[in-house]
Amino acid sequence: MQSSDLVPFLRRALTVARAEFAALGALAVITLGIVTFVELADDMTEADGQAFDQGILHWMQPVAGQPRGPWWLHEAATDLTSLGGIAVLTLFAVVALGMLLILRKRLSALLLVVGLAGGVGLSEGLKAAFGRERPPADFQAVETLNASFPSGHALLSTVFYLSVAVMMTRAFPRRRLKAYVLGVGMVFALIVGLTRVYLGAHWASDVLAGWCVGAAWAMALWLVSYAVERRQKRHHAHLVDEPPPGDETAVAES
Repeated sequence: MQSSDLVPFLRRALTVARAEFAALGALAVITLGIVTFVELADDMTEADGQAFDQGILHWMQPVAGQPRGPWWLHEAATDLTSLGGIAVLTLFAVVALGMLLILRKRLSALLLVVGLAGGVGLSEGLKAAFGRERPPADFQAVETLNASFPSGHALLSTVFYLSVAVMMTRAFPRRRLKAYVLGVGMVFALIVGLTRVYLGAHWASDVLAGWCVGAAWAMALWLVSYAVERRQKRHHAHLVDEPPPGDETAVAES
């Protein structure tokens, strides 16, 4: 290898190493999410787990139906918890899908649809399987439906905001921007989950379980995207998320 080829070779090697580390990180998140969910599902029926949930709920609401803090914090929590609702997430998803399709990011668009649909299926299926009752009605400061475990708001907000954040990082070359976008996605999911406990809609373990399942599902979708792109590169095919060469209009728009 000539010295002039060394720098490009090292750059390619570093890129491959980063991609492999990212894949290993995603696998670690999936494994940790599943293991933690199983532990939470087991603990919620035991005295220690129930005491934990009761303690968090009573700290958030010293008086049933009156969340801790000033009135404006209660109002803000009521508004922010909607960021994890089906209606709001569907609206955001339609906007995101429109943008992805305009940019010809067909794979990302498909995975976003599969992610949300699968998230809803996971949420409803797990709720039906465990059938856990929500906190007492006196503590619920918002309307609730179906079972409590896991939190659907926490699960779906994690899937959506984390998936969109990961997609957006591909558009930013700088690490600081990538970290910022990922951080915003995680903060949104964190806020939604915390407000569910604050408003008495869920036990704390419900939200933790929702975060675990949502993160695991989002990382599984990313791994699928990663595997598809690698397969296409090996077969010298055009990436699904990229316009075909020679399409100047599509290149300009992307």
